[in-house]
Amino acid sequence: MSSREPNAVPLDATDARLLLELVANPRATGVELAARLGLSRNTVQARLARWESSGVLASFERRVDPRALGYSLAAFVAVVVDQHRLDSVAAELAEIPEVTEVCGMTGPTDLTVRVVAADAEDLYRVAGSILKIPGVERTNMALVMQSLVGPRITPLLDRLAAGGGA
Repeated sequence: MSSREPNAVPLDATDARLLLELVANPRATGVELAARLGLSRNTVQARLARWESSGVLASFERRVDPRALGYSLAAFVAVVVDQHRLDSVAAELAEIPEVTEVCGMTGPTDLTVRVVAADAEDLYRVAGSILKIPGVERTNMALVMQSLVGPRITPLLDRLAAGGGA
């Protein structure tokens, strides 16, 4: 299975300060970031380029809320698969537009799949699409009732910027 994880690029306190500034001001230019942090424009540009090429910075699409597109329901689907078909199952899951993330897992299930749907009927259809994939043995679904702590990285950046490290 191919991974879309970023390459291991060690970040330092300066990287963390720069990333925190980007979190606070995502539309800031390289010149603005350099001025705010007391860095050279070349340093800022080089770090941004390194992060983009290595996958440290996620794609813009991660900032789009599926609810704005009409997908008001979200669910996590635990999937057990035939181990010999893991790669093909992952590839077929990637073809389902409502599948927003697939993670390989340890434990009693093989994959955790985050899906979105317009309503309960649509979620039933999406679940059926997953079950039809050759190699999927069984699924178990849990609806997201409310997101209590969203995806975040700022607390880790704060720690690194303060010199705390991992």
